[in-house]
Amino acid sequence: MSYPKNFLWGGAIAANQAEGAWDIDGKGESICDHKRGGSLKKQRVFDKVILEDEYYPSHEAVDFYHHYKEDIAMFGEMGFKVFRLSIAWSRIFPNGDETEPNEAGLAFYDKVFDECIKHGIEPLVTLSHFEMPYHLVKEYNGFSDRRVIDFFLNYTTTVMERYKDKVKYWLTFNEINFATMPFGGLTVLGIQNENDEDNMALRFQALHNTFIASAKTVVEGHKINSEFKIGCMLAHMTFYPLTPNPEDMLLVQQWDNLLNNFCGDVQVKGKYPYFMSEYFKDNNIDIVFEESDKELLKEGKVDFYSFSYYSTNCASIDQGREMTMGNLMGGIKNPYLEASEWGWQIDPTGLRYTLNKLYDRYEVPLMVVENGLGAVDVVEEDGSIIDDYRIDYLREHVIAMNEAIEDGVDLFGYTMWGCIDLVSAGTGEMKKRYGFIYVDKDNNGEGTLKRSKKKSFNWYKKVIASNGVDIA
Repeated sequence: MSYPKNFLWGGAIAANQAEGAWDIDGKGESICDHKRGGSLKKQRVFDKVILEDEYYPSHEAVDFYHHYKEDIAMFGEMGFKVFRLSIAWSRIFPNGDETEPNEAGLAFYDKVFDECIKHGIEPLVTLSHFEMPYHLVKEYNGFSDRRVIDFFLNYTTTVMERYKDKVKYWLTFNEINFATMPFGGLTVLGIQNENDEDNMALRFQALHNTFIASAKTVVEGHKINSEFKIGCMLAHMTFYPLTPNPEDMLLVQQWDNLLNNFCGDVQVKGKYPYFMSEYFKDNNIDIVFEESDKELLKEGKVDFYSFSYYSTNCASIDQGREMTMGNLMGGIKNPYLEASEWGWQIDPTGLRYTLNKLYDRYEVPLMVVENGLGAVDVVEEDGSIIDDYRIDYLREHVIAMNEAIEDGVDLFGYTMWGCIDLVSAGTGEMKKRYGFIYVDKDNNGEGTLKRSKKKSFNWYKKVIASNGVDIA
């Protein structure tokens, strides 16, 4: 194995899935605070008003807010070089449109970053991880209103200035490309349409405004600290043609362009790709550019490209094929792959393919910031948790990343998703566990929140200590 000497091994969480303390110390309501729990067969419900008799998983989550010292100490014990987390926007600006920040929120993240530094861990901060203040949804319809660009910039420059000597690595928007699909309208952009009907023109205009918000953040961030490394973050949805039918190949190319390449091109290359012109024309979408927007996109190009990768799917023009699931989007079942309990197809070779594809397209440093296996873990009578299936999954992906590096890909870090058990974004469940660390909590919110090491904890500790050599 030949990982770079300073490779950043670590793990990742998001505030809305881990922190809890949803209404403590001045925090305002976020979009996720209005989402009930669900399951593989039961879709999560979004309530415009939080109801007293309903359960909202993010309200307590796994209470990282009160357990951060314990949790970061365990990450340090594993040897983490980097810890990806998000700042909850509504903890800093409860409504999102205030001029002055909430000091209690700023102080909390000071303590978190200090704890990371104490354990020799580099923080990697996502500035917006599906956590828009709900007030901005109600009053402005999210990023469909250009005023929200300035609200976001006020937030991002506030935290970048505050933590400029503690945080070097930043990501602007988590999985921004979900906004190319209807369900991303609310989750990523904060758009709440009447009767929940999708308005494509409004959604893509809001996405444009989000690109501008990201670009402005990159520009201002580099002014605050020229050493900052600021990246984009996409959910890379890797598709294969199901058959040799040329129409299947063309379909994969079209999906890849819309779902992956569009957002990547804007944020890395600083311009809209040619293929979106026809897509906008076909769907009666007319993006309004302000005078400075084109220049802003060029000036606000990111320093590196980060992405989530869990599985792959197939695509075909043929109807009636067996379907399977994925990271908020499924596809046609691949007969050559096994799948997880939630129907996500396990494909480490696909990660090598994706890394090569991305590096060929962008020629900027890459980072895998989400990758992991959601599974039901069993606590044995002696308290042990034997998650060999998770170790097997991660081992194969570690091998695939190394192969991509040997191919010549500039990959500088890896943060396994859900390094500690947390609330699933897609289903709102706790039983769909990812972590090296087990948290005693169930789907109904019951449990002690006690932390326990799984077998994978010591396996990952060994991987990090050997810089990816000892993966047995």
